[in-house]
Formats: sequence, C-alpha cells, structure tokens
Amino acid sequence: MKKTLLLTALAAALSIGLAHAGEKLVVGATPVPHAEILELIKPELAKEGVDLEVKVFTDYVQPNVQVNEKRLDANYFQTKPYLDGFNSGKGANLVTVVGVHVEPFGGYSSKYKSLDKLPDGATVAIPNEGSNAGRALLLLQKGGLITLKDPTNALSTPKDIASNPKHLKFKELESALLPRALGQVDLALINTNYALEAKLNPKKDALIIEGADSPYVNFLVARPDNEHSDAIQKLAKALTSPEVKAFIAKKYDGAVLPAF
Repeated sequence: MKKTLLLTALAAALSIGLAHAGEKLVVGATPVPHAEILELIKPELAKEGVDLEVKVFTDYVQPNVQVNEKRLDANYFQTKPYLDGFNSGKGANLVTVVGVHVEPFGGYSSKYKSLDKLPDGATVAIPNEGSNAGRALLLLQKGGLITLKDPTNALSTPKDIASNPKHLKFKELESALLPRALGQVDLALINTNYALEAKLNPKKDALIIEGADSPYVNFLVARPDNEHSDAIQKLAKALTSPEVKAFIAKKYDGAVLPAF
C-alpha cells in the first residue's frame, strides 16, 4: 500500500513538473490564413514545451492593442507598413519577429469582368486604414486607373491622387466590411484574408492583383520585452518550417505565398 501511494505521489509530482516546464503563449490572429496556420503548428510547439493558444480576431486594431497592453504575447496578421502606422498613431513600439507569408492584394467586382469595363464615375471601395488604403491606391495606379502625386507613397489617401481620368468615386470602409460591399460598389479592393473568408478565389476572381513580388509580407509581431524569449523564437521557427511552406502551397493554391 505504501509503495502504491509513493508511486502515485511521484507520478503526480512528475505531472506537475511537466506542466510547469511548458510555457503558455497567447497569440492573436485573423481567421484565414493566420489562425489556420497557427493551429497547424500547435502539436509541434507542444513537443517543444510551448502551449499555444490562438485568439481569433475579425478586426485589425485589437490584436495590436492587446499585445501592446500585454493581454496577448504576440500577433500574426499584419504587414510592416500597417504596424508602422499603428506604432506611430498609438505611440507604441511593437516589433516584427519574422516574415511568414504574402497575401497578394486584389480588386474584385460583382458587376464587371475587367478593369476596362468600369464606367466613368464608378464607385470604388478601399480600406480605411492608412497602409491598406495606400496599398489599394498603389494597385489602382498599377492598373492604370489613377496616378498618385507620389507614385511610391505606401500611405497615400484619395487626397493624394494626381489624376483620375475615369472620375472614380472612393468609398472608404473597414477592411472586414469590403467583401459585403461588393454588391453596392463597382470595384472593391480587398485584403486576401477577407477575400478567402468570403469564398473569393484571388487567382480567378480578382480583376487586378499584386504579384509574388509584393513587399507586403505578413509578420509575427511581439514586443521588445519578449521578442527574444524562448517561446516566441520557437513559434517563429515553427511558422517558417518546411511543413508550413507545404501547407500554404497546398491549402491556398497561390492565394497565399510563403515569404521564406
């Protein structure tokens, strides 16, 4: 009896020790593809002693706010220009840890099959966030619909348009709302994660889309106080593994491209 009790106590102590040996990591992400990729690597991180919890968001603001306030350890959803805009606007200093993938940004329409069919005075919906608005305008410039005062400015707004031969009218909306606006506008510039959630196929449905050379890489983001922590570095390594590269290629079929 004493031997059984001793073995039970040892097993319990070992279990507690193993539980404390692991580290909890709470990471914010938008549903597609970010949360899906994080869910994929959960088992591998568990083997490495990291208990990954994925907290899903449908907006681009709270994931940064909560990392900044230390309610999240990290997030994975955004590009460097967007992060720079957040840091500047909020007086924060969040940092990029590793670049994971590119989501080519596209223009979609439920009314027209090509950009040249857009009528004079067409209504174009673009994101209302600084870097994403600029990204949309740069893509429209690439498509020959407008020219910007500074053709390289990633933070351009409609006020920075130098020429607009088709007299396009711009409607600025939250990124998450853009797919729902397709029926009310002539063209909508949509982030690929939201396009995928709306069952749009960027390769087939986009009238115009960024190339694989897009500089808008999606990063794992953390704070200066934890970016070099063991758990964050293990997460960064897992996100840039051959397993993730193969998953991205198979799952998203070119709509999402590995950046490593």
